[in-house]
Amino acid sequence: MSEQPSRKPKEQLDGEFSELYRAHLRDVYSYAYYRVGNHHDAEDLTEQTFLQAYRHFERAQREANGRPLRPWLIRIAHNLAANLYRDRSRRPSSPIDDSDSLSAPHTTEQLVEGRDELSRVLEGVRRLPDDRREALIMRFALGMDNREIARALGRSDGATKVLIHRAIKQLEGLIAENGVEGEHE
Repeated sequence: MSEQPSRKPKEQLDGEFSELYRAHLRDVYSYAYYRVGNHHDAEDLTEQTFLQAYRHFERAQREANGRPLRPWLIRIAHNLAANLYRDRSRRPSSPIDDSDSLSAPHTTEQLVEGRDELSRVLEGVRRLPDDRREALIMRFALGMDNREIARALGRSDGATKVLIHRAIKQLEGLIAENGVEGEHE
């Protein structure tokens, strides 16, 4: 007869999960938003991430051996986002980009230049291979360190460092290329 690990009382687990939720809600949402590009889908992915995390929380705590659970949450969000893209590629739809209609009009030249630069960066990020895009989002949007990123992506620390370095170099090239193209249009 195998002995199961001792289970924590539900109230204690719920309290610990609430702390995890409060501590990482912003990170999970930010990751989802950078990954999918719109607030509605990001909210859905965030909700699904925490629902799935809740189902497996006790086991994740045991397996983490005291390590932070943020990489585990980002890994869940990563997998759910990949599933979303896979499902959408099977049944394509035309997305409605409502971000422009919700923005207040601004006339300053500086804001326009900033938006142009941001759009070149975001377009460059979108054109990166998935693993490089994921690593940059985790590093710069979420402020995760290389060790956390390595855990979230299931890679070694060294491989993650190389991945981020190559992603930055490739992104710099894409931005430069996109900037030159933009000037000739």
